[in-house]
Amino acid sequence: MKNFRDYIALTKPRLNSEAVATALAGFYMGTVGPLHWDLLLSALAGITAVAAGCGTLNQWFEADADKKMRRTRKRPVPSGKVRSNNAFWFGSILSILGVLILFLFVNELTAFLGLAALVSYLVLYTPLKKISSLCTVVGAIPGAIPPMMGWAAAQNQVGPEGWILFLILFFWQMPHFLAIGWMYREDYARAGFPMLSVLDPKGSSTGIMAVLYAAALLPISLYPAHLHMTGPVYFWIAFVLSLAFLIYSGLMAWHKTLYFARGLFWLSITYLPVLFIVMCLDKR
Repeated sequence: MKNFRDYIALTKPRLNSEAVATALAGFYMGTVGPLHWDLLLSALAGITAVAAGCGTLNQWFEADADKKMRRTRKRPVPSGKVRSNNAFWFGSILSILGVLILFLFVNELTAFLGLAALVSYLVLYTPLKKISSLCTVVGAIPGAIPPMMGWAAAQNQVGPEGWILFLILFFWQMPHFLAIGWMYREDYARAGFPMLSVLDPKGSSTGIMAVLYAAALLPISLYPAHLHMTGPVYFWIAFVLSLAFLIYSGLMAWHKTLYFARGLFWLSITYLPVLFIVMCLDKR
């Protein structure tokens, strides 16, 4: 039972619950008429497996770096609870299974998006973390694909609505990850990750980038109302949420303290579920 929990921990369930939830929202927003429950369940099963495979293979790849970081050294592979080879095969099987489920039981487009998320996360983002601070921007791409996958599963096309869901998640991730980078910059430095917060010890560039991305998120978050995906209730709640997100990003940029970085982090993990719940409740 303990070993089972270690394998579950490999999949990063708390992090990937966000991917599954936003995919569910994307599917609901893309559904015209009654929900097709068999299609929804197949899409969620495939997306869950792909996300779990990504998380597992990421932990397998970064095991040596995770040993050097306080917040990750107790993960299953660096702590020795799960053997490296077992983690590799477990992650590979989950990834392949997820793409196959999407291809066979959903549609080819959703399977392609799942494969794109896997490749961009594992082949581009994960190795780039050791090379460049741009890894955060690259990593935001696979992180933003799940709601687009949900939309594609429902409609078998992406369209401007699917891209808007992608962009909302993309721009939301940047202040979120910049806040995490500032909170754990000493850990990242120990592991040899050249995150922006590591290369920017005074925090000026980190704060400015958080503000710029939050500023871009504000108009983009309002666009579902412009596309008639939602009504005015969503528009005004999204405006207030995004304005608060922008203001708090500005506070982190101004003060450059752990207190405001942690505050931005907590605001970010509140922002996303509230935004998507309101979007679904105010769906047209």
